[in-house]
Amino acid sequence: MTQPVRATTQRRTGDGDDSGVVAILLTDVEPAVRINAALEALGHRTVAISPMDDVRGELRRAKPMVVVFTGALLDAAHVALVRQLLWDNVSVIGLVDVADPALMDRLRDIGYAEVWEKPVVIDDVVDSIRRRIERRQLAELTGLVGESAAIREVLVKVEQIAPVTSTVLIEGESGTGKELVARAVHRLSPRRGKPFIAVNVGALPETLLESELFGHEKGAFTGAAERRLGRFELADTGTLFLDEIGEIPSSTQVKLLRVLEEREVTRVGGGQSIPVDVRVVAATNRPLREHVEEGHFRADLFYRLNVLSVYLPPLRERREDIPLLVRRFVSEFSALHDRAFNGISADALALLVEYPWPGNVRELRNLVESMVVLAHGREIVADDIPRAIREGGGRRLLPVPVGPMVQGAERAQGRELEFIVRSLVELKLQVEELRRRMDVEQRPPLGWVGEVHPLGMPPVGVPPGGLHPVGNGHVAAPLGGDATLGSVVSAGGLRGVDFRGGEFRGGEPYGIEPRDQAPPATVITLGPGMTMAEIERVAIQAALRDTGGNRRKAAELLGIGERTLYRKLREYEGETGPDEGSDGEET
Repeated sequence: MTQPVRATTQRRTGDGDDSGVVAILLTDVEPAVRINAALEALGHRTVAISPMDDVRGELRRAKPMVVVFTGALLDAAHVALVRQLLWDNVSVIGLVDVADPALMDRLRDIGYAEVWEKPVVIDDVVDSIRRRIERRQLAELTGLVGESAAIREVLVKVEQIAPVTSTVLIEGESGTGKELVARAVHRLSPRRGKPFIAVNVGALPETLLESELFGHEKGAFTGAAERRLGRFELADTGTLFLDEIGEIPSSTQVKLLRVLEEREVTRVGGGQSIPVDVRVVAATNRPLREHVEEGHFRADLFYRLNVLSVYLPPLRERREDIPLLVRRFVSEFSALHDRAFNGISADALALLVEYPWPGNVRELRNLVESMVVLAHGREIVADDIPRAIREGGGRRLLPVPVGPMVQGAERAQGRELEFIVRSLVELKLQVEELRRRMDVEQRPPLGWVGEVHPLGMPPVGVPPGGLHPVGNGHVAAPLGGDATLGSVVSAGGLRGVDFRGGEFRGGEPYGIEPRDQAPPATVITLGPGMTMAEIERVAIQAALRDTGGNRRKAAELLGIGERTLYRKLREYEGETGPDEGSDGEET
């Protein structure tokens, strides 16, 4: 079978010449034959492979989109084959004889997309394969890669809105792929083959924006030596993509609204109305509805643009798509730069999954390209990942001096201080909010020495003077006057202050009166010469104590992933004490 019989499949592929190949391994002949016949009846191309054949060679020649193993195995050769298929972006489906949850979890761990227990309902399996193929074809057409529920919702919505002519508003953070969605809407619409014109509204100065959008007549302004067609006229019968629509000036908003309502434009310096047949797709990385409420964007224009809407989630909300994106980008750039890669290590991939990706897919794509170019070996490993991602998790840390701060101590290690500070700033409150909540009756003098709860300190900047030695191996940040409240790290176990529940407590000897009484805070005591491992362990122990042994909450307070925390605890196993709270309930 070479041609799909379903019209939807033809439309999704664009050319209608490929329905996606399904390779079926004849380990269990009876379900394999039935699945093969059902798929062929739907118009899908299939390839039946005997386990006695050269399976790898047959799969390499067939280039399938989906592989069905009718008898799932766990030997080393099979695991290696599945992982290679996963790297080649092939979906693997398995049929198992025994409903063993441990076996099914193991199969999913090595890369199986779906696992079915025999005897299977053939129609259910075939329907799942069909939907998977259709999603893959749509993803390839649109460039929106992912298997998460969020991306599936976007792809479904793109299919729904593409055939109509209504205006579309795409919302999402920078780097999420808004232009990809706009192009997908155009390619899947009756206007495919017609012009697709993209213009970044935010990149054009106000003086040129109207001319770019609506065109101008000769002599309309200084420098207008000839007539020029605007983007609306150039996009006639096609699609006009207006990126960063939230940046459009108020004066142009009125004219844009008229064009959308009247379906005609008037060139700058001209008096004739020119009819245009254009579908407008707009995009913004800013919450446009809030701009309307604030009076920065016309409500009538917003409603005119927001007839149909698509929301693109940030990458941090669909972390399960990161491995698929990484594999795709590695394959793409290794081919582009003629670099042979075996893949990416599990440790490196785990680091990328934990990173918050403020630049979203664009940032991930650029990072992968740099790693492909600069990697030393044939596999991307954790050391190939930049330090900011590998150690800091992308967090912006406080500016902490790392020179000699303690009398008689050697120069502090930046890595140690980064870990300490990250623990101290986890609540992410601003200094203004702290000042509002504090009942300050007297300000402590310069050179005040105190102690800070390691997991409850608001993120405030280090004062201009930085941290100062005050004797006896202690350091302090100045308070009082116009100085900014700074982080204070003690190297000797001092009394001090605590921040809990939005209230600043403790510090009685230093002139800060508490609003109410609270149990004493867990305190990290740091001594000169402590190693990084020792500091990490102390902080983890404190976090577990303060969360009653709740590892998830402890990981959140520390700013690390749960898996990282579990790994650390496993390293401490056999040498931990009851103070770590390891017997606490996990939630």
